[in-house]
Amino acid sequence: MNMNPCPSFDADAKANTNVNAVTDADANVGANININSNADANFNANPSTSLSGHAGLKQHRPAAPSKLKHYLTAAIILLLLWGSAVDTDTSWGKLIQGSPNMLDLLQEMFPPKWSYFDNIVPAMLETIRMALIGTTFGAILAVPVALLCASNLSRSAWIYQPVRFLLNLVRTIPDLLLAAIFVAIFGLGPLPGIMALSVFSFGLIAKLTYEALETIDRGPLEAMTAVGATPVQRIAFGVVPQIQAHFISYVLYTFEINVRAAAVLGLVGAGGIGHYYEVTLGFLEYDKTCMIILFTLVVVLLIDYVSTKLREKWL
Repeated sequence: MNMNPCPSFDADAKANTNVNAVTDADANVGANININSNADANFNANPSTSLSGHAGLKQHRPAAPSKLKHYLTAAIILLLLWGSAVDTDTSWGKLIQGSPNMLDLLQEMFPPKWSYFDNIVPAMLETIRMALIGTTFGAILAVPVALLCASNLSRSAWIYQPVRFLLNLVRTIPDLLLAAIFVAIFGLGPLPGIMALSVFSFGLIAKLTYEALETIDRGPLEAMTAVGATPVQRIAFGVVPQIQAHFISYVLYTFEINVRAAAVLGLVGAGGIGHYYEVTLGFLEYDKTCMIILFTLVVVLLIDYVSTKLREKWL
């Protein structure tokens, strides 16, 4: 007995609905296929349209730089080198003629006279002390001058331009000439060497420091000014934290240079191991000179190594 025939009609209605949905989906897919086919047909019919943009880009591509500038630059450099060689009477022939003398000198220098080591240790220690004191004094003097030279801290050109001029004037004098001048003033000994290294260190550290000062971030300084900080407070808390790593690196670098420079200041009577260079070379004792050179090389390499490790650890 079919007491309830309605469910069968409902099932048929749902089936018809599903068929219609599937038919609509198929119709949509067909429409999409037709759209894609039409797009492909349009692309195949007119491919030049899609490539016109690329063609336009190729037309506006800049031309390759001319090599004429490079050739002219190389020619000018070679001409300057040739003119300098002619004016200084430099030639490969003289270099080749002097090669036998160079070999004879090397034969006289080796083997080094190792027993001379005990004589030069005190002089090397004096050289290191001269470099240390000179670097310290120069660094202390460089701080206020660098602050005056920085255009972002000393806003007035009437302040930083004259100070920069004086600083450049100091830096033009070689350290060996400074040592000779101070020897004439103070006499022989390590004091003229210390004075010369102090002036040299002052010029170098001040130059590097004020250039670094001009690259600092002014944001903290403006914020401190807005809350009423004094100039000293701005420098102590706004400038020093940004520059201290650079400053320490410059001081270490200058100390390395001063050790090398102090090794030859004795040639003009300014103390240090340079005096032994003068004595041994004057008496043609090249084996002793070789010993001094090797000892100086070891000390300089050791200082460079320690300085590098300090930078890696603290900076």
